Amino acid sequence: MASAKEIKRKINSIKNTWKITKAMELISTVKMKKAQDKALSKKDFVFEILKVFFRIHNSLPNHPFFVWKEETPRDKVLWIIITSNKGLCWWYNINVMKKVSNYIKENLWENMDFITMGKRGAKFVAKTGHNLIADYSSIFSDHIEPVMMKTVSKDLRDEYLSGKYKKVVIFYNHYINTIKQVPTMRPFLPIIPEEIKDYLLTIVGEDIDLEKELLIGSDFSEYKIEPNKEEILDEIIPLILDLMFYEIILEAKASEHSARMVAMKSAKDNASKIAWALTLKYNKARQAMITKEVSEITWWVEALKDI
Repeated sequence: MASAKEIKRKINSIKNTWKITKAMELISTVKMKKAQDKALSKKDFVFEILKVFFRIHNSLPNHPFFVWKEETPRDKVLWIIITSNKGLCWWYNINVMKKVSNYIKENLWENMDFITMGKRGAKFVAKTGHNLIADYSSIFSDHIEPVMMKTVSKDLRDEYLSGKYKKVVIFYNHYINTIKQVPTMRPFLPIIPEEIKDYLLTIVGEDIDLEKELLIGSDFSEYKIEPNKEEILDEIIPLILDLMFYEIILEAKASEHSARMVAMKSAKDNASKIAWALTLKYNKARQAMITKEVSEITWWVEALKDI
């Protein structure tokens, strides 16, 4: 049985761990709140720009962002994997990589190239032996700059328009709430109106009647646009894609900070339980030691009486 001194040393160590995990939990909570606020701040703007999209997208069915790349090999796909640069976020990275692994097993015929955001994803691609064409982990910090994310989004568009890829798909953790993040595969290109509509529903939630909002103004046959629809759509579609990508990044970051907050809370709670158990063990050891000392003193007192 460990001595009281050894148990006391373990208790102090566990208490130090509790302090560290408590601090990390608070930091993750603050970062998560900032990511949530950023996502909510653009909600109205995204809603209005997508309403415009739904009123004009039927006019240009052959726009390059809408059609499949039939001239490319049908198995050529570009995947973007969004993970974290740091650890200590529980199952956050594992869930995304499991999603990717399962999809690979189910689609072995696809020829895949990878782009990563997050060092954990880059290590995963390297370990599995797949072709990594770009890694944006260095700019994927906690302080997300919209300009940098716009640059990444443009690179994805350029890769698609180059004709090398049939489609572009993003794997990330979709933020539901503080304790629930769902590993998700979201098609990014080509644009499918129904998928844009699903994305819009995730943005507006249940607070707005989407069908009713989209019907507002639908009695007008079309917008009167200058200089022409083609040029306007060429501006709007990249803007929508930038917004979609930025929203995905914010969701991924909110999910990461939430996962880390929950992990640190769990570690803190476990540290508390261990410290309590060790304290009980320490008290028992100390009581046993005191009882032993009292017994020894009593024995010597009785022994001295016989002298």
